[in-house]
Amino acid sequence: MQTSSGTKARLITEGLAFGESPRWHDGRLWVCNWGTGEIIAVDADGNREVMLTVQADLPYSIDWLPDGRLLIVSGREGLLLRQEADGGLVTHADLRGLSKSPWNEIVVDGRGNAYVNGGGPAPAPGEHFGPGTIALNTPDGATRQVADNIAFANGMAVTPDNKTLILAESHGKRLTAFDIAADGILSNRRVWADLNGYPDGICLDAEDAVWYADVPNKHCVRVREGGEVLQTVAADRGCFACMLGGADRRTLFIAAAEWRGFEHMVSDARTGQVLAIEAPAPGVGWPG
Repeated sequence: MQTSSGTKARLITEGLAFGESPRWHDGRLWVCNWGTGEIIAVDADGNREVMLTVQADLPYSIDWLPDGRLLIVSGREGLLLRQEADGGLVTHADLRGLSKSPWNEIVVDGRGNAYVNGGGPAPAPGEHFGPGTIALNTPDGATRQVADNIAFANGMAVTPDNKTLILAESHGKRLTAFDIAADGILSNRRVWADLNGYPDGICLDAEDAVWYADVPNKHCVRVREGGEVLQTVAADRGCFACMLGGADRRTLFIAAAEWRGFEHMVSDARTGQVLAIEAPAPGVGWPG
């Protein structure tokens, strides 16, 4: 694996099913190991620990409230779960009233607003996904839909000032931005960058660039607003998600795995890896 400048990434760990929703938290990279129900934490030496197991094969994703409590999207259940101090899980929000379709990714901003995407209308015959939505769960417990008609909603990130949410529309081959109002509502939808690829997981850096993972093109790409490509990291398998972490948040972690189609996502194959490469700018914003 190498960047356009020839720098090689290092293998952190392997033998996963599908690593998704990576987050840097408490000095380790947390990863949802889709297909197993596991949420694992991996240190810089590749040592990994199963932090908890949920009753979901996929999709499920994670982030933390400002007070440190873990939130888990149980996508097919249509529930946003919260882990309490005793390790038990309770329902934080019920999303089934908004959609019966599976939910996908989550990001919690610095004010405690949780954005969950996916859902939306049922897919058309022969399709895997219908138009996606974004749901907002506010600290007062209210849940509402704040965006719709999304072309396969995937990774999300919020800028450090809590004023902009950036979303990967995988089937739209673009990153889309929204303004965030004081009450968490999204507005001023616009194309942040048209892409020559299919963005999955994303993260932000301190130079106002976005890293996005691309499964079919087997790489991660760093882009500016408008679409200028700054760096590409190629892989020998699909890149599902990426996250800036490490002690100074200058390490780009990549969750990669062989892609055999939606019909074979849950299998005994364990081609998932976590790779790492030094990044030109540290991560900022949320998820963090």
